[in-house]
Amino acid sequence: MKMLSQAGTGISGLTRPCVAIYRTQILPWSETFVRDQARALTRWRPVLIGERTVGQLPLDGMAVRALHDGPPTFVQRLIGMGARCLERPVPGMMKLARAVDPVLVHAHFGFDGVEAWPVARALNVPLLVTLHGSDITTHMQWFATGGGGRRWRAYPRRLRHLATRPEVSFVAVSQSIREAALRAGLPEQRIHVCPIGIDVHRFHHTGQPVARRAPVILFAGRLVEKKGCRYLIEAFRIVRDRLPAAKLIIAGDGPERPMLTRLAEGLDGVSFYGRYSASEMQPLLEQARVFCLPSVTAANGDAEGMGLVLLEAQACGVPVVTSARGGATEGIVDGTTGFAFAEGDVATLAARLLDLLRDDDLAARMSAAGPEFVARRHDLAHWAATLEKIYDSMTGRIP
Repeated sequence: MKMLSQAGTGISGLTRPCVAIYRTQILPWSETFVRDQARALTRWRPVLIGERTVGQLPLDGMAVRALHDGPPTFVQRLIGMGARCLERPVPGMMKLARAVDPVLVHAHFGFDGVEAWPVARALNVPLLVTLHGSDITTHMQWFATGGGGRRWRAYPRRLRHLATRPEVSFVAVSQSIREAALRAGLPEQRIHVCPIGIDVHRFHHTGQPVARRAPVILFAGRLVEKKGCRYLIEAFRIVRDRLPAAKLIIAGDGPERPMLTRLAEGLDGVSFYGRYSASEMQPLLEQARVFCLPSVTAANGDAEGMGLVLLEAQACGVPVVTSARGGATEGIVDGTTGFAFAEGDVATLAARLLDLLRDDDLAARMSAAGPEFVARRHDLAHWAATLEKIYDSMTGRIP
């Protein structure tokens, strides 16, 4: 069993009710939001539990309990497959979970929610499942027919089962995700809207004023279909033709990188930064005059839940241009902190980028409005407090 050092394990820490935050893998690089939300809890004591640690994301000072460390062995993989087929906890998980003694289990993503349910049921505690995007916007038939692999064929059925259990509730990270959850048949009265938010003290305006910066467009995210980076490259051809000094930085990696690299061949001004860490995000934003997240709905239905990087950009005073489903409606103020545009609308995307690259007054106004908007609507501490109230209501606790 893998155990890491504790935060808040003194008398005050131990007297707080414990929430077991369940992730099968603890924690990939892309899940800083899971760590940050847990760290922002003040009245509840979070302990990360799961099958294995993957050693990617720094978790210094956090309480972590996992069965294994690193990639699974062949035997561990077989045992895990058997437990999942029987819809039972992986051997050893219940001993680990009982030692943590949580009052509530909180799973991130519906995928981990269905696998955490046997654990919560055996502990006789409520289960809260946060829905983020692909876990609820993706067509359930796609999973059922094997699109997500053998492991997730039963996901739609198991999710429907969770919807019948009164001790299970759901959190949607945006209104658009709540609407997707309703379409999937989850019970309206047990879906809470609670965005993650960002640490407004960590992301702030630094570097040159945006209006004085070079005409640099920044994209940051996984290079997958739903991020829509191909549409940004197409729009950049138009931008570059009209503003030859413009540059595009594409930060991130993923399965679409070879295709995107080919698409950008012969187009001057495009650079692929590659994978980036959380600590590299602010320096990247310091170079940018505009941030772009041109997300689309993928062929299998997968869509952006919010796009926290949009909030990070605005908190740093960088105007944004986005078509992200949740981000374009809830993550920006269209015309004030950035521009929204329709998915795949290359012409409008190019026009909006050119507006911000050419018009210093517009860029300055949006730069000034972004931090105030994020602090008012998307502060991590505020939403963590809201999450704790959901924990309270599910467990009958009076804070």
